[in-house]
Amino acid sequence: MSLVAALPDVSFAQTVPQDSLKTDSFAIKKSRRFVPAQDLSKQYDIGDLERNILHPGRKADPNKINSGVSVVPNISANPTIGFQIGIKAVATKRLGDDSKTLLSVAATSASITTKNVIYFYINHNIFTPGNKLNLQGNIVVAKTVSPDYGLGIGRAFQGGSSADKTLLDPDRKVYGLNSTYFNFREKIYKNVTKNLFVGAGVSFDVRKNITGKDTSTNTPMGVYNIRHGFPQDHYSAAGFLFNVEYTTRDNPNRAYKGIFADAGVRINQTWIGSTKNSVQLTTDFRKYFSLSDSHPEEVLAFWNWGSYLLRGDVPYLELPGTARDGAFRSGRGYTNQYFKGTQFNDTELEYRFPITKNKFLSGVTFVNMQTANDEQGTKLFQVFQPGYGAGLRVLFNKATRTNLALDYAFGRFGSKGFFLNLNESF
Repeated sequence: MSLVAALPDVSFAQTVPQDSLKTDSFAIKKSRRFVPAQDLSKQYDIGDLERNILHPGRKADPNKINSGVSVVPNISANPTIGFQIGIKAVATKRLGDDSKTLLSVAATSASITTKNVIYFYINHNIFTPGNKLNLQGNIVVAKTVSPDYGLGIGRAFQGGSSADKTLLDPDRKVYGLNSTYFNFREKIYKNVTKNLFVGAGVSFDVRKNITGKDTSTNTPMGVYNIRHGFPQDHYSAAGFLFNVEYTTRDNPNRAYKGIFADAGVRINQTWIGSTKNSVQLTTDFRKYFSLSDSHPEEVLAFWNWGSYLLRGDVPYLELPGTARDGAFRSGRGYTNQYFKGTQFNDTELEYRFPITKNKFLSGVTFVNMQTANDEQGTKLFQVFQPGYGAGLRVLFNKATRTNLALDYAFGRFGSKGFFLNLNESF
């Protein structure tokens, strides 16, 4: 089994590695203070385990508040990327003294491998005191390795030109693509009424030096670039973002109840540096049902994410697809962009349940269903591809509801893998 990363977290799948590989192994607690919203004395997390191992017999201090910051070393090895070493940090904090202010979350990671694959990112989702403003954004700088499985949802080839067959790639052949990548995205939302935000921002995605073992135009990306007028070795997608967001989630790391909904339009424009003009609509809806008053962490969670090209052309490696949501976590069972099209939709359902009385261990089962169009006439919602699996959760930081998520998922075409994340997929 080879190892594959689902950015910005970790997945181990039986395919060619993606843009980076990050393995979370243990946490180092910091001294920064964080005020929990509930009595956590009966819960047990990694910090309690660390205390019991390093200081056996020492009782927990009820006045000591766990940190909102976790630091995770990234150490791994893979034949494609070599040996990797790096570090990742996740921070959760409530800004100001208003208990109704939503939690802010930020994360960063830096890693390098012996085969010169480099990845660095910073992302944040910040709510100012009183939820007056919400700032969302990220910066990514990387030298990457990405797999490509062709366009569409993996249906059988129905006849057409040789170029159509190459683009559709019904055999699911994998093409490894190397490139240098830069992304900057920032959105600012303003609270206009209770739980409702409107926002705007910008996004710049630049990819250069795109190469692979097969550098001919007789590849899915090569055919797509010729048809849509993109250069073969570089592109830029630069545009404006306009969004509406509604949220009642009780916690962004692991929600027990509430709704998160976001709808946005991205308008790429050549006059600000985009290779092509385009307009895309993106929707994100999540609903959480707590199934027990005594065990609120027993949850049924629903997620639907979609992206739809309204007009223009989008670069091949920027097409919406598997794990192309904001956190790169959709479609467990498949690697990043395993399925993709100009129109794409993913629906997921997950059951979360406690295992141990002290909440240290819990479990999940999940299913997902992806659909996409292609350039041979397949329409969105015409063909679906399933994924399913189960996982274990280890309570990482009870003050912030941060947990270590270990999932094993299965898909079609022999796709399956182990996915390791901090926090839930959605």
